Amino acid sequence: MNTQDIHLLYDYHYWAKHHLLSFCKKLTHEQLVAPNTFSNGNLKATLVHLVSAEWIWLQRCRDGVSHKAMLSDADFASLDDVIRRWDDEESQFRTWLSGLSDADLQREVHYANQTGAQFSTILWQILTHLVTHGMQHHSEVAQMLTDFGHSPGNIDLIVYLRRHKS
Repeated sequence: MNTQDIHLLYDYHYWAKHHLLSFCKKLTHEQLVAPNTFSNGNLKATLVHLVSAEWIWLQRCRDGVSHKAMLSDADFASLDDVIRRWDDEESQFRTWLSGLSDADLQREVHYANQTGAQFSTILWQILTHLVTHGMQHHSEVAQMLTDFGHSPGNIDLIVYLRRHKS
């Protein structure tokens, strides 16, 4: 894994984010918070979970800080609040990624999870995990949007690659 590969994965990750959010903006607040059977309970909470995952991993990888809790859905009154925070996290994440070298990707990151258990993982593996974790929840968001009659269409990596050939 090298930085060029990581940048490609994050370009895709953030393309999917913005694509999905453009459809989320079509929903009412009631739809965004309507209970469902997905792991986070509703669409807005799923978006907050995605923001929180990026925040928590950036803190661990960049700053060596292991927080004991994720961000709370209750801290975000509206979709606009979620988007503002996520855009800020994306900006910070992209800035940090732009400073990484191929050698940096091989370093071990030492961190604790929210229960205090200690782990050590190679940085490129964490960064890849964050994209694949995001894709799991992006897929859930896409299904929720489809259920509300606003299908975002195909968000596969290959679709992104075909649309963004250099």
